[in-house]
Amino acid sequence: MESDGTQDARGTHANPVPRPAGPADGPPMPKEAPRTPSRPTAPPAAGGPAHGPRTPVADWLDAPRPAAGPGIWRHGYRAPRPTSGRGRLSPVTIVGLLVPLVAALLIWSLWRHGSIPYQWAVIRLFTPSDWWWGGTSTPKGKGVEAVTVADGVFFALLVWTMGRLGAWPEIVRHVVTRRAQPARALFAALGALITLSFVFPDAFPGVGWDPLPVVDPVFSLVVLVTGGYDVFTSRLFTDGLYALITLLVLWPFARIGGWRSLVRDALAARRARAAGVPEPAEEDKPARWPQLREAGQQAAADLLTAEVLAGRMNDVDCARVTHAWNGARRHARIATFTETVLRHGAAAWTHPSGDRDLPARAAAHDVLTRQVRIGQWAPAERTPAAYRGAGAALGPDTLATSLLVVGPAGSGKTRKVIAPVVESLALQALTRRCAVVAVGAAATPLGPDASFDVLVRVGHTDSVHDLDPYADSEDPDEAAAFLAEALAGDLESVSAERATTALAQLLGPHRAAFGRFPDLPELRDLLEGEPAALTRLRDALMADEHAVMRRELDARLRQTGTAADPGPALADRLALLDRPAFAGFFGASAARDAGARPFSLRAVAHHPLRVRVDLPEHGHEEAARLIARLLLAQFSAVVRGRDTSHFAALVLDDATGTVTPGAVRRIQGLRTENAGVVLALRTVGDVPETLHGPLYGAVGCRMALAGVTTWDGSRFAQAWGTAWVETRDVAQHTVFADQPMTRAIHALRKLVTGKAVTTEAVTVRQVERERWSASELAHEVPPGHAVLSLTDAQGEHAPPSLVDLRS
Repeated sequence: MESDGTQDARGTHANPVPRPAGPADGPPMPKEAPRTPSRPTAPPAAGGPAHGPRTPVADWLDAPRPAAGPGIWRHGYRAPRPTSGRGRLSPVTIVGLLVPLVAALLIWSLWRHGSIPYQWAVIRLFTPSDWWWGGTSTPKGKGVEAVTVADGVFFALLVWTMGRLGAWPEIVRHVVTRRAQPARALFAALGALITLSFVFPDAFPGVGWDPLPVVDPVFSLVVLVTGGYDVFTSRLFTDGLYALITLLVLWPFARIGGWRSLVRDALAARRARAAGVPEPAEEDKPARWPQLREAGQQAAADLLTAEVLAGRMNDVDCARVTHAWNGARRHARIATFTETVLRHGAAAWTHPSGDRDLPARAAAHDVLTRQVRIGQWAPAERTPAAYRGAGAALGPDTLATSLLVVGPAGSGKTRKVIAPVVESLALQALTRRCAVVAVGAAATPLGPDASFDVLVRVGHTDSVHDLDPYADSEDPDEAAAFLAEALAGDLESVSAERATTALAQLLGPHRAAFGRFPDLPELRDLLEGEPAALTRLRDALMADEHAVMRRELDARLRQTGTAADPGPALADRLALLDRPAFAGFFGASAARDAGARPFSLRAVAHHPLRVRVDLPEHGHEEAARLIARLLLAQFSAVVRGRDTSHFAALVLDDATGTVTPGAVRRIQGLRTENAGVVLALRTVGDVPETLHGPLYGAVGCRMALAGVTTWDGSRFAQAWGTAWVETRDVAQHTVFADQPMTRAIHALRKLVTGKAVTTEAVTVRQVERERWSASELAHEVPPGHAVLSLTDAQGEHAPPSLVDLRS
């Protein structure tokens, strides 16, 4: 009979947990007759993967899961465009477009009519005098060509100046370059077509306007350079000149529209199709297991593909096999992986319980990314752009920094947050990537019994498992630390160090004398200083090899009955568990001999277990808090120094009375152990005031539900800190006129409008304000909503934002 952590049942278990293949140094899981997994169908022929109709699991596997910030539901997530904030142009930008355009038209009109001062003098300065009629500004011969060239040069300078001084670049970025292809290229092509209609109006039927000075200046420049018109007798030269002008006009539009990159991508895709490169729509989809094919495991990939397309594989199976593949590739055990897949198919590496899914699901889960959807990020002003409208999710990446949930009764913290998190962790346990311990009252809806491997109902005679108060520890000091935290963690009169020392001075000698730790009744007698119990223990330590333990016991005896003795206080607390209602629980040797089965929390550190602990109620509230403190202390100790291949989580539906100085220190060290706790409180007032700051600093994720008080809100406001915001202060000042006419006009305006003449003074400042104030948290969070801030294990932050838990 196993007795090193989780022992035999105290009754008949209808669905016990099978023993898995675990690490040699870890405690075994509860025993059960193993279940035989269903044999997979034969793999498809070697001609390729099986092709068949799509299944929901295949669609789920192929859905996009882009990288996103912490707390974003990645399944089907689409990041918003970076320029989504510039939805419309400001009036200043529009004015910056129109004013240079009007000025340029006016200046061009003056140039065309020769009204620019010294316009002709400048032109005659750079041309021979025989190009002009004597004493006039009228050109003749080649002077006409020179004037045409001057018109083109001035027009080009005017267009360049208008573009530099005006808001044209901003307009182009807003209308064209911010768009995705091919819309960007099409908008640029439309602009090029309109521009060509002004450059070559004769080529567009129905266009009646005069051409812009582009073509004529180029031809006139050719005449002045070549010295005559003979060059235009060549049709090839004339057509080439027209082509060059067209290319020069199209060149800026090609850069704006990204035509070069668009053509390059199109040619690359065409070459890929011509070379017979398969489309990623089939072979590279996750449902076809491309990672196995790349490693040369075609047979395993074909079998898994057939299982998915035939509907014999669910999402838990896919996540479990994917996890096994990652481990096999990391540890160079690919051959073993392939052999297991070919033998068991979708049932490979099934959870020791034989379950491949939960009996029921109440929340949306993505087992591949290990997320559970708890709501939707509200599209509020304080919500970052990447989060607005996206799903709100929790997973081991954020729970590894621990989560604190505060909300009054009826706010939905159990039904909307705690229960979905427990259900998600239970699903992940079926993929062998997680172990979860859910602790709550007996009536708390944390999931059906069939969703858990171990059910500990403290105080219920039909409970299959008891609770080992020593967590299968062999170290008296470690076991004493467990009990000291549970018994005296919330006592100000007894320090944790004194309580630990007093318990260690009894546990160590008792284990040395009898080979086991004392039962709770025995420990209570020893703490109370019962002479018969102490004499019996000392007599058992008379051998020479127990000299050290005898000295420990003597030190304890010297403290018994003194004013500084913590024994009576510890015994009074221990009496809460040494009650008839709990007879037979918290088993030790006598209970084991009678067939009891204490469950050791140490098994969670080594196996992907799903555990639910139902705390006693109806008059045993203080005992329930003591047990919760004991579980938190044991959990923090057993996950330390373990193999962190799977995530371990402890969920306390009611953490009242569990937050102590020692608990806060232990929570801070969990994130390095791939473990985390979830603490739910009705109010922060259930925590000693001196621990408010340390508690908020120890957890990385904080959630305030609707209905919190301003006192609770002030703690969240302090934890979330401040942020720099821009404020606009508008002040109206009455205008006092000095001139009689002005005063008369102001009096008439006041008579008509009924308001004095004022001016507005706008002051824009950067000020530091609270992200969420206590009043806003207490009065502006709608029912069914919460304010949530997240921090993942890598240190990435999600600022406190509003979450709709009903979506």
